Amino acid sequence: MRIRLPIIDDLPWHLVKRFLPRSLLGRSLLIIVTPMILLQVSATWFFFDRHYDVITKRLAQGLAGGLATVIALLEKDSLGLEREVMLDLAQRSLEFSILHQEGVQLPDAIKPPIRSLLDRHLANAIASRIDRPFTMDTESMPSYVEILVSMPEGVLRVLVKRKQLFSDTTYIFVVWIVGSSIVLSLVALIFMRNQVRPIRRLAKAADAFGRGRDVADFRIEGASEVRQAATAFLEMRSRIKRQITQRTAMLAGVSHDLRTPVTRMKLELAMTPKSRVRDGLITDVAEMEHMIDAYLSFARGEEGEQMVQTDLTHLLGEVVERARRGGGAVVLDAKEPALVLLRPAAMRRALNNLLENAMRHGRTVAASLKVGRQRADFLIDDDGPGVPAVQRDLVFRAFHRLEPGRDPNRGGAGLGLTIARDIARSHGGDVTLEDSPLGGLRAVLRLPL
Repeated sequence: MRIRLPIIDDLPWHLVKRFLPRSLLGRSLLIIVTPMILLQVSATWFFFDRHYDVITKRLAQGLAGGLATVIALLEKDSLGLEREVMLDLAQRSLEFSILHQEGVQLPDAIKPPIRSLLDRHLANAIASRIDRPFTMDTESMPSYVEILVSMPEGVLRVLVKRKQLFSDTTYIFVVWIVGSSIVLSLVALIFMRNQVRPIRRLAKAADAFGRGRDVADFRIEGASEVRQAATAFLEMRSRIKRQITQRTAMLAGVSHDLRTPVTRMKLELAMTPKSRVRDGLITDVAEMEHMIDAYLSFARGEEGEQMVQTDLTHLLGEVVERARRGGGAVVLDAKEPALVLLRPAAMRRALNNLLENAMRHGRTVAASLKVGRQRADFLIDDDGPGVPAVQRDLVFRAFHRLEPGRDPNRGGAGLGLTIARDIARSHGGDVTLEDSPLGGLRAVLRLPL
């Protein structure tokens, strides 16, 4: 049974999530620092609401008591002292600056201004001990508080040092709260960065492996859960490499074994007298040899090739120039240079497959390169019959030949697009098919920058 908390359940969490940090480090710091800040804010509120209020009230009462004593002595003159001597004695004992101004009177209905907690406590304390009109000024002078009290022969002007109405513990407490918050936040930041660093290294290693790069210096470190994830990643990487090696060896072996009977068949056909049947068999054997070459290309993949910084514009220009030498009419639009870490021979093979596929089914072919902030797109367009949108994922299946959207009698072993996508994905990209502005099919090979 779920207990519903109205205050929590009714919060607009979809709006709250927009302001939450997205990184693990930010969220961890939020979890650690938020309760600490809430605790210190509540403690500060309690201090100012209770302690500061009580201290200010008592200091104001002490000041009002001393002032009331001075006024009582001036009124009664019971000690037989002159006024100047008595005021001097009060100033030295109470640390007041007292001046009696004759000929000045305060209105009987005057009310002291109340602008702060100090004004309220000081006014209440003076009013409770002195039954005379008075006013005060706590803001005009930065170091003193001025109090004016109506006397029978004038006004008593009292200047009190502001520090006599404040407690030093207030500033000490504030400095302690702020300082401890900063220190604890820095300690939490340093600690959490050390905990998050192995997770970031694991994420970078997984991303590099997904792009076909090897991370030689990756080591297992961090908390037990992070170590467990890193160990699982290394085991997964080993299994994937082993499966790729086994697949490559198997396909290469099968394709190599098929070359022997094909070669014997070519020799026997070369020695056979010319005939219509012989010409058909030669065509079939040539197609079989072409298919075996495609299988070997698919089996080889990118094994053994190192990744180097490559200019995509120059690479696409080489592929287009090769296609033109083979008789293809390809329009090239690639001017902006872009350096990417990749396997040039493998990427050249992928682009060549896409161009051959376009030239096989279209009369007009255009190749272009679009470079953005985070990715680069190779665009291969043709004006052929195209492929229906619902069937475009099928053409990437190995050995799949689409009919009747593309002409099956124009060659191909059904591996060109499969190899191109496999190479693109091994670099962290992909190959997709779209409608071409030329009226046919557009193949888009995307690579992250």
